[in-house]
Amino acid sequence: MTDRVATPSAAPLPPGFERPGRSRGLVDVFGQRYLLRLIVRKELRVRYQASFLGLAWSYVKPGVQFVVFFFVMGNFLGMRGMLPPFAVYLFSGIVIINLFSEILGNATRSVVANGALVNKIYLPRQMFPVSSVLVALVHFVPQLVVLLIGALVAGWRPGPVELAAALLAVMIVLCLALGLGLAFGAINVAYRDIENIVDLILMVAIWFSPVLYPIATVRDTFGADSVLMRIYENNPLTIAVELFHRAFWWPAADAAAREGAIVDHVMNRGLVALAVCAVLLVIGDRVFRKLSRNFAQEL
Repeated sequence: MTDRVATPSAAPLPPGFERPGRSRGLVDVFGQRYLLRLIVRKELRVRYQASFLGLAWSYVKPGVQFVVFFFVMGNFLGMRGMLPPFAVYLFSGIVIINLFSEILGNATRSVVANGALVNKIYLPRQMFPVSSVLVALVHFVPQLVVLLIGALVAGWRPGPVELAAALLAVMIVLCLALGLGLAFGAINVAYRDIENIVDLILMVAIWFSPVLYPIATVRDTFGADSVLMRIYENNPLTIAVELFHRAFWWPAADAAAREGAIVDHVMNRGLVALAVCAVLLVIGDRVFRKLSRNFAQEL
């Protein structure tokens, strides 16, 4: 009769230690905030290395974008007279769309761009898309300051509804962009065509949300009760843009310009959109966690 060899079980870890290689998703990221700060600093340093203007590009890029759209849409298509003050209407939409575009674009490329770190050490891989969010917020704040100054000059006075609308819009964009960025960033490791697809999405995003024109224009084209209009109105990106219009443009606009310019019940729609985007964030994190097991081999 032979003796059975007992299989040794995993030894218990001392207090304060965790077994490596087990991912808890985004929870792990915020448990290692110091490492996250290092990655954000690295991203900013690499981006502006040997750059003459440095962080000033946060003003230059949206500034040029604003001037071009203001000249074309405001003068050629008459939006200056239709949506006064059109400068505030236009720039508030540009600011929130740029936040979405930067997060999603950089998050999609973040894992591939940091392939050397992925192959060398174990760390929560979600840190790379999350760092894209923080870098985008660094660029978002200067644009928001410019928007605030312009809105104040135009006659804007903040109130509880305006502040709540702005905060709700930012939360929708952060959840939506990070959720999509996690999913696309993970898939992009195996299929690099994804980043090109995302570029196409971002290219048309500003045209398929009411940044350059009022929602009434879309309603007149699609029909108020059409399926396309309902899809357009309930698109989280449309709602985020309209919330920024409600926050910064609406108080300074006259009654005639307000009529039909913002989607109905935008605050209620915003709460629903935030819940949907939160679900998308959870799904994106699950997709990322599942696909991250093969990152080292793919990279």
